[in-house]
Formats: sequence, C-alpha cells, structure tokens
Amino acid sequence: MDFRFPSARENRLPHRIPIAWPPQVEFNDSVIDDRIDGSLVGLAVGDALGASVEFRPRQYLVEHPVRDMMSGGTWGLQAGQWTDDTSMALCLASSLITQRSFNPYDQLVRYKWWYRYGYLSSTGKCFDIGNATRTAIEEFTRRQEQLKDFLNLWNEEDVDRLSIQDVLSNQFNVYCSKEGAAGNGALMRLAPVPIFFYRRPALAVRHAGESARLTHSDDAAVDACRYYAALIVAAIHGESKEDLLSPQFYNNHREWFNSKPLHREIVRIAQGSFKKRGGYKDGIRGKGHVVLALEAALWAFWSSNSFEQGALNAVNLGDDTDTTAAIYGQLAGAHYGYRAIPPKWLNQLYATQLLLCTAAWLQYLGPSEERRNHQTRQIASAQSNKTPVYIHDEPYRKKTRKQGRKNCLWGCTKASKYVED
Repeated sequence: MDFRFPSARENRLPHRIPIAWPPQVEFNDSVIDDRIDGSLVGLAVGDALGASVEFRPRQYLVEHPVRDMMSGGTWGLQAGQWTDDTSMALCLASSLITQRSFNPYDQLVRYKWWYRYGYLSSTGKCFDIGNATRTAIEEFTRRQEQLKDFLNLWNEEDVDRLSIQDVLSNQFNVYCSKEGAAGNGALMRLAPVPIFFYRRPALAVRHAGESARLTHSDDAAVDACRYYAALIVAAIHGESKEDLLSPQFYNNHREWFNSKPLHREIVRIAQGSFKKRGGYKDGIRGKGHVVLALEAALWAFWSSNSFEQGALNAVNLGDDTDTTAAIYGQLAGAHYGYRAIPPKWLNQLYATQLLLCTAAWLQYLGPSEERRNHQTRQIASAQSNKTPVYIHDEPYRKKTRKQGRKNCLWGCTKASKYVED
C-alpha cells in the first residue's frame, strides 16, 4: 500500500491522514533510521516547544523559562501542536514523496495550499507566516494565474497539476522571492531535503540551496541552507559532534559544495562564531534573520550535551523561539537520534505517527546509486531506441498543450531540468 498525502481540497487534518509504511529493506540500518526520524521529528518538537512563547523577549524567558511543552501563549495552541515551521516542512516532504524527485513548482503549489487552505497545518488554517514567505507565495500565485490564462486552463486545480516539464517549457520562473529576502523561513523547513538526498550529499547540498531560493533569494539564506544540509547529512552518516562543529568541517567536505563557495557570513559561522560561552550575553540572538538564526541554533547544539537541554537553550533565547528550536532540532535530532528525544515531548507532540511515516518514506524513496544506475540504463536505452524516458515514473520530457511565447509574462527564466543527475 502506498502512502498518499491528501490534496488541499480534501481538507484533512494531519492526524487524520491514513498511515502506510514503506516496505522493509534488508540493508536498512536501524541507527540511520533513528537519526532520520530524529531529524524530522526533532524539527517538529523544537517548533512545538517554542510555539507558546513565540515573539516573547529574552527578559520574559529569563523570568519565566520554558521547561516543557505548554498550551496557550502566542497562538492559543494545545501543548504539542506545531506552527508554520513543521507545516512547511511537511509540504516540502509531501512534494518529494509524491513527485519522487525535487520539483520546485510542486513545492510552491503545496506552500500555496498551506497559505490559502491550511494544508498540513496542525489547526487546519495558516495562522503564522513570515513576510518573505507570504510575498513569495503571493507572487507565485500571480504568475500561476497568468500561466493558466495563457494555456487556456479551466481552473486552479488544472494549473496546480502541471508537470515541471510543462512549466519550464513555458519559461515559468519558479524563483518567486523578493530580492534580498534573508529571513529564516527556508532554513526552518529544510530537513526533508537532506533526508531525501542523504545518500548523495552533493545533491542534498545543491537542492537545499534551490529549495531556499524559491522563497528567500539572498545568498546568505541560500548558503545557510546549503551548509546546514551538509551538517544534517554528515550527522545522519554518523560523523561525531566534534567533527560537525569543527572549523574544518566546510573544508573537509568541499566536494559536497561543488565549485560555489559559501557566503562570507556563513563561512564565519562555519568557522565557529557560534561558540560563545556567554550565549545571549555574548551576542547570540534567536532572531528572524537567517545568519542570527543559524548561529543561535548551532550555539544551542554546541552548548549542550542532550537534545532536551539544547532545545531548551534555543527556546529560552527568546524572540523567534519556535524557529530557532526547529532549526536546532533538525541537526540535534540527526545527531542524537529519535530515541534521545524526551518521551514526555514525543507523547505530547501532535501527529507524531505522520511525521515518522513521512521520514520513513523520504528515506525509502530518496535517490541511491542503484536507482541512478537504473535511470542511466533507461536513458541510454531510450536514446538508442528513440523512446520516451521516465524518471521516478514521470516523463522526462512532455509536450505542453500550448507552446509558450518567447516574451512571456510570468517572470521568465531559462528552462532547466530538475533530474537527479
């Protein structure tokens, strides 16, 4: 039985989505399974832990430190319910699982569903969204409307179902971010990308950057995601905490980053700018800017020896509490593993089984050398026989219903192929 995410029109809350587990694979490593579960669930746990005090200043947390998940607060949620961080991560994960590949257009469709219809929200509504994310989704919706009219499609559902090949052949620009957007909204949702591509680190790093650029165009935001994806992949593969936090980590993994160097601010963080014993007193801030958010999450990881203590350190910095802790939880969960997350938090967490099932399918469907070799044989055979090529059960090339004009109206970009090469 395949696991299926609902469409936006089904209006189904996450805890009501039927669970179906992937087939057992003989060579699965239970330790890696635990780290992958820990990364996605760790994101949600951090999000839920900080949700009740989101936007509270540092002084409030000094006087009323968070020690457990709580109800009420900023959004009036029940203890364990999560916010936009986890909803957007699930949108990203659902795209990777449904498309069985990296499809930026489909990712944006699902972010739009969350924004408009509460898709994969813990409450059924979009109640928390960053300015950069909102701007990008609204721009995407505007471009979609123009594309729908140009292709003479009937409704929103038709344009949402377009393949990436159809979209790019009509020169649709999937990068909808406002120039200079450098918030933490892409970093907070990142974990599904390094989980899906963990067997192929260079792809994980590349697609982490592309996933960020859809909504956050600033190079610092893009490179924060590239660097953090590398850390999560390395943690999944069992690299030590000392190696993950080493100033040499970036240099030791340069082949994962291809020829594109990291932004200077991200290099500064990679070299250890977060290692400040005074924490908040020494300038660590859980703010919305991606550089500060990344630094704060890594400080929380560095300054603690357990998932629990690091998560509390992240939340008690104040300000963007849920996102700082969600970013922390992705890496800490991959390092410590799912079984190291406090059971009391797992028992309170909303839709835990959906998160675990999602993590299992991301791992199961992610590209591997075996799949790559199979695809290479497919392409070679198709080229010799002049037959269509299918990648992850989707046509490699499809004719569109109507050819696009050279001077299109929806943020033209040079067409490219999103194939796991």
